[in-house]
Amino acid sequence: MIHATALSKNFRVYHKAPGFWGSVRSFWQRQYSDKPAVKAFDLEIGKGERVGLLGPNGAGKTTLMKMFTGIIVPSSGQLSVLGHQPHARSRDFRLRIALVMGQKSQLWWDIPAMDSFVLLQRYYEIEESTFRRRLNALVSLLDVAPLLQVHVRKLSLGERMKMELIACLLHQPELLFLDEPTIGLDLVAQRKIREFILEWQREYGTTVLLTSHYMADVDALCERIVLVLNGQKRFDGGIRSFESLLGRQKYVSVSFEQPVDTQSAVWQPHDPQWQADGLQVELRIDEAVLRETAMAIFRDFPVQSFSMEKLPIERVMHQLLQETEVL
Repeated sequence: MIHATALSKNFRVYHKAPGFWGSVRSFWQRQYSDKPAVKAFDLEIGKGERVGLLGPNGAGKTTLMKMFTGIIVPSSGQLSVLGHQPHARSRDFRLRIALVMGQKSQLWWDIPAMDSFVLLQRYYEIEESTFRRRLNALVSLLDVAPLLQVHVRKLSLGERMKMELIACLLHQPELLFLDEPTIGLDLVAQRKIREFILEWQREYGTTVLLTSHYMADVDALCERIVLVLNGQKRFDGGIRSFESLLGRQKYVSVSFEQPVDTQSAVWQPHDPQWQADGLQVELRIDEAVLRETAMAIFRDFPVQSFSMEKLPIERVMHQLLQETEVL
């Protein structure tokens, strides 16, 4: 579905001195620099995969998505999506993909969503009976029938995102790009969007490439993770392998009734992160010594609460940002 080899993208950035005279000087002498957004990126994604593209802000995730969908042209390297060069934007290519961007809308704000769907039907040349069948199925799954005649600008963010999903799935694409589809939504809306995407993907075998800063999205929707740091691929593998990169560890949070000795030998092997008042500490404890360490904490300190969970994905990613040599 996607084949990228040594894919790179550089942007030319204009630098202007501040103030009025800086603007005047820029008419005669402009200063530019090249900013690499993606560097020698290799990627293979097969049919029916659900892949999460992770990384901090500025890592190059959205640039990759825009190259995969043909919005921008790569500076160098080779890229094939569904057997096409995306930037050529051939008719067959556009009929087989869809892109949802949580921060941008493809619907017309000043008309009802239903009018936008009819326009998209004409654009994708969807036969009337097929269009009605797909639309009814999508509307039923997302429970938005009463909203079809409401102007898009009057919809809530969660309602608008449901309409965006309907719009991008009417032509039943083979490859679905989701760029932060749940950004800004409340927890209930996020869960409903995730459930819908997962149900649709399982029914139709759609290949999904997702970027998100909500790790719950990635955990629920993705089987594979590609980590991007500074425009380069630093990890590519299963989500469980990603979680276990730092070993078999548990994330433990302990609070105390009174300040305790933060220099005790009990804490040092477990990367302690103390609150300023010394009343709470967060630890990463290897499963092999978890029981022994917990017993020592309860024995030696006035524990008020003790909580433990699997090391969250976002903490793994944060650690990798600090310790990229692990990869």
